[in-house]
Amino acid sequence: MTREVKQHETQVNDVRLCWFEWGKANSQPTILLIHATGFHSRCWDQVIKHLGDRHVIAIDQRGHGRSSDNGPVPWRVYGQDLIEFIQTLDLQDVILAGHSMGGYSAAVALTQIADRIRSAVLIDPVIFSPDIYTGEINDPSELLKQASEHPVARRRNHFVDRDAMYDNFVGRGSYASWTQEALQDYCQWGLLPDEEQGGFRLACSPQIEASIYVGSQASSIGSALKDIPVPVTVLRAKQRDEGSTTLDFTKSPTWENLANQFKQGRDVYLPDKTHFIPMQDPALVAGYILGDC
Repeated sequence: MTREVKQHETQVNDVRLCWFEWGKANSQPTILLIHATGFHSRCWDQVIKHLGDRHVIAIDQRGHGRSSDNGPVPWRVYGQDLIEFIQTLDLQDVILAGHSMGGYSAAVALTQIADRIRSAVLIDPVIFSPDIYTGEINDPSELLKQASEHPVARRRNHFVDRDAMYDNFVGRGSYASWTQEALQDYCQWGLLPDEEQGGFRLACSPQIEASIYVGSQASSIGSALKDIPVPVTVLRAKQRDEGSTTLDFTKSPTWENLANQFKQGRDVYLPDKTHFIPMQDPALVAGYILGDC
């Protein structure tokens, strides 16, 4: 049976965030889901199907889905958006789950408002070893300049309809590991009407997506993780080859010692999974969110 879902909007940290809600707040913890770079809240739909009747919230991060796009920002801003969102809705006793960049945003929230979080699951988060980080890029124009030279900035950004987007990705590259339903969700909610050309454009523009990749090695939070008191599970996909500089979205970007930085960290290595664990095995991810695994 398909669960009823409600769409909302909330203004936080100078941006309008769109979010979706399943169920109602009750005596059980709220599950809050944060998506990866270039994705959107409804990429969690297949995971949510395995969460029973729990109260679930999934947000579109700025520049993604149906949230507003105020241009490129440093990574720490995405984390601050999440913090202000949780505070604005006065969420308490939250089970926090973030994938990829969403895992980074969740970790930032844990460093500042852990008192509102019951537990967290970081799913192949983009958090590197501290020695990888190069320093913050605070100038939006510099982010845009560097992003224009990134290969992701050249990705296709126009589709006649959602079926055309699905046909473009199904069975190709990293999308080959996704379930059919997860890819359909990505296409169904990952497009917005293109007012200039007709048809549809990506809800997260290639330029914004590229700017996020450009800034991925700028905002380190490693030193703050040791003070987080809540249980944190880190799911890691197959590791990238040491020294690899290839843009490979099938393998893990996560620091292999990340879980050890938390007071109550748990490392779960999944070498048979790609970076897109929620789209590849939504039932497994739901199990870790619910604490069944």
